[in-house]
This record gives sequence, structure tokens and C-alpha cells, in this order.
Amino acid sequence: ARLATIRSWFENYWRRNGLLTLSILSVIAGCLLGFILRTTQLSALEKQYFSFPGELLMRMLKMLILPLITSSLMSGLATMDSKACGKMGLITITYYLWTTFMAVAVGIMLVIIIHPGLAVQKDNSHRSGKPILSSADALLDLISRNMFPSNLIEASFQQYRTNLIPVVKPFKESQRLSGKPLSFVYVVPDDGDPELVQHVVLAITPSPDMMYKTVPGTNNEMNVLGIVIFSATIGLLLGKMGERGTPLVNVCLCLNEAVMRIVSVAVWYFPFGIVFLIAGKILEMEDPSMIGKKLGLYAVTVVSGLLIHGVILLPSLYLIITRKNPIPYIRGLLEALLIALATSS
Repeated sequence: ARLATIRSWFENYWRRNGLLTLSILSVIAGCLLGFILRTTQLSALEKQYFSFPGELLMRMLKMLILPLITSSLMSGLATMDSKACGKMGLITITYYLWTTFMAVAVGIMLVIIIHPGLAVQKDNSHRSGKPILSSADALLDLISRNMFPSNLIEASFQQYRTNLIPVVKPFKESQRLSGKPLSFVYVVPDDGDPELVQHVVLAITPSPDMMYKTVPGTNNEMNVLGIVIFSATIGLLLGKMGERGTPLVNVCLCLNEAVMRIVSVAVWYFPFGIVFLIAGKILEMEDPSMIGKKLGLYAVTVVSGLLIHGVILLPSLYLIITRKNPIPYIRGLLEALLIALATSS
């Protein structure tokens, strides 16, 4: 009788938390394996071959993102009532804005308290000549250029990003008398004679004297926002079309069911792939102790912010709004959160 009870308990536990348990063990095993293999001094080619199962996991995840988003949004919104969908959308946007505001406030307070930049030795982007992104351009890229991509096919693998490229101008002493603020002055080799040097001035913020030029660029990541907006719009319109939109809704439903079956099979590869993914990333580190010294305070700031926001603020908000215990809800999310943590996704 005891053996039957233990067996029944184990089967129920495995059915509910088997994948979560395997994922946790995989994260631990990946960390241990990575640090153990660092002592073997593997070559770059051997590290690449060793990381292949982890690379396969990431490719599998990226492969499923596009069909999963499009099919689930189109089929889900097409079968919803338009009034209920509008109310749900308003509640979602309001909730997202308030929780984002809370996250920003927590982040600002932690940065003021901890000062994570004190331990980081990084090049100044203005002095290194790298592209600079202003807040205004970032906002415009988000609300217009990425929400409404000019090419939907391109949005499946690229994001639009506006870069500000510093324009170097010869510095003249008369510029000091013009009353214009100067950020810093340095010397560079003369284009005509490398043995000579010329003074150069570079401004920190864009100014009317064209010290910066705007250059359209791209980021090699999927434009999820644009795909979500397009899929949601198509789904809402299909729901309003009635019988004429039924064939395409059925296609989306069948595609969503097929993708979910692929996901249900693929998730059992996650624990195996996570081991090699984490171990491979640890092997790629040149000096983990130096990285820890440089990014230690930064990591403490990020993890503290996530814990405050995810363990205190969001559960409290859930408790206030729903009057329910947030622990069962969080338990249902642990598997997804752990996979996101292990894959940095």
C-alpha cells in the first residue's frame, strides 16, 4: 500500500512538475559542467561543437516564435467578441503602463542607491565613434517605425533602428567665441599628413550645427511588436467579417493546433539543450572573475530589481485586484520563467 501511494504521488508530481524539475536540474548541471570543462582548455572549434545542442535549442525556439504568434493571435482574436476584446485590450494597456511605470521607478531608485556604473570600465560611446541612440529616436522607432513595419517579411528577422553618427569637424579657435557649448576637444591625425595633428570638437547632444547625422539602421532581431500589431489587426477584422472570414479563421486554428503540438514535443528537448547552452556560454567567457568584478554591481542591481518587481510588487497587485492567493498563479508560471532565464530569452 505504501509503495502504491508513493508511486501515485510520484506520478502526479511528475505529470505536474516533471519538466520544471528537469529544467532546474539542467540549469545546475550546465553551470557545473561549464566550470569543470574550463579546466580542460578546449579549443575554439571544440567549444563550438560542444555548444551545438544549445544552438539547436535556440534555433528551435526562434523557429516557433513567428508561427506561434501569428496563428494564436489571429485565431484567438477572430473568435472573441469585439466588445469583450476592446475591453480586454483597454485593461491590458492600462495594466501594462502602470506596471511599466512601477518597474521604471524601481530601476531608477536602485541605480541611485547602488550606483552600478562605478564597477564597470566601458568606453564612452561618444569617444569611441559608435552609433548613438537618442531617446526621441528610440521612442519614434518604437511607436511608429517598428509598430508599422514597411516590410512585413523583413520584420520577421530585423528591427528598424535609427542611429546618430557623430560628424567630426575641424576645430577653430573662433568657435570658442561663438558662445556655443563644446563637449570635449581632442586631437586626431591630419588626413593629408599623418605626422600632423588637428584639433577636433565633438558635441554630446545633437545640435543645429549638424554635429550628428541621422542614419537608418537595423537590429538583427525579430520585430515582434510589428508582427503582433499586424496579427492582432487581421484577427479582429476576421472576427468582424463573419462567414466570409471563417475559412481563414479555420486555417489559423489548425495552424495554431499544429504549432502547439510541435511545442509540446519540443519542450522535452529543453532540459537537454539547456545543459549545453549554459555550459557553452560559460566556456566562451575569457575570464569569469574579471567579468564578475566589472559587472557584479550591475548584476546585483538587475537581480534586485527583478526580485522586487516580480516577488513583491506584481504579486501584491494581483492580490489587491483579484483578492486571490498569487502563489498558485506564480507556480504555474515557473516553468516558463525558468526557460526564459536559461535561454536569456
